[in-house]
Amino acid sequence: MISWVLLLGVILSACSPVPIEAEEAQTKPIPARTDHSQRTIYLAAGCFWGVEAYYQLIPGILQVESGYANGDTEDTTYRQIGKTGHAEVVKIDYDSNTIHLAEILDRFYLIVDPLALNRQGNDVGTQYRSGIYYVTDEAKEIIDQSMDLFHERLGQTSYIEVEKLENYIPAEDYHQDYLANNPGAYCHVDLNQSKHILYPGIEKPSQADLKATLDSITYDVTQNAGTEIAHSSELNTQEGRGIYVDVITGQPLFSSRDKYDAGCGWPSFTKPITTDVIQYLEDRSHGMNRTEVQTWESGNHLGHVFNDGPRSEGGLRYCINGVSLRFISEEEMTQQGLQALLPYLMDE
Repeated sequence: MISWVLLLGVILSACSPVPIEAEEAQTKPIPARTDHSQRTIYLAAGCFWGVEAYYQLIPGILQVESGYANGDTEDTTYRQIGKTGHAEVVKIDYDSNTIHLAEILDRFYLIVDPLALNRQGNDVGTQYRSGIYYVTDEAKEIIDQSMDLFHERLGQTSYIEVEKLENYIPAEDYHQDYLANNPGAYCHVDLNQSKHILYPGIEKPSQADLKATLDSITYDVTQNAGTEIAHSSELNTQEGRGIYVDVITGQPLFSSRDKYDAGCGWPSFTKPITTDVIQYLEDRSHGMNRTEVQTWESGNHLGHVFNDGPRSEGGLRYCINGVSLRFISEEEMTQQGLQALLPYLMDE
């Protein structure tokens, strides 16, 4: 049963203007951030050609490099890794202001065969084992919780090894950007998985059902791009740990980790919980050029994103109408079957 947030009144504001006509709306890319917070993780999922190409398609990934890791020697080559014990890995530099490590891991689970020992796709050997190799204790904590939850969903323990990074060597130049330079070459990874919605919500009800179910302000905001009164939502001052979901479909949208007090009167966040939940639309109402944010899956209006957020967190402010959201506490997440999102509450 969805619990609705009751709010009164509609105003025009910097957070949510009058909706533009549908034919004027144009989708936009994720807004550029003023500052990046670079982190690095190393992943092994078989032949690195496909894994490299896959992660290059994910928003927030700054650079991907093919290489060898966690072998017995400080040097190796492609011809020697079968003897030196290294795994084929990709080194992933990512912006934690855009994407959380938990999402990188969730997308890793989509392309790896967790029950294959020393094999992925057509490739067999210890160099093709699956693994996650970390460099910080904070990353290790996220990985451990993520893997525990993954094994819970899997119903058994996988062959994915988790180890601290050792003896990393970049692969030879001809392995870098291999699929880009050799279209049609062998790839065991389904690159279309990069578009997979990690945590979808329920199917959006019809407009008739929404009108019959939602209160007037929630309907006006989510379906007509209306605006709630500033400081009217209890979620504006919500401080507990948990996630914020689409009030209509229940799709997870934001994490309490990324919420902050912007002083604007609406719930504000520095980024969405995952990179696949928001679509960005040009909004030229009131003679201005702004960026509206809607749920990617159902097209429900949320608010707008501005470039006046905390610089240390990337400089963006997602200014969201509280009636568009429902808060689920950390304790309630497991009860509602959303425990897979618990790693997204952790600091990196």
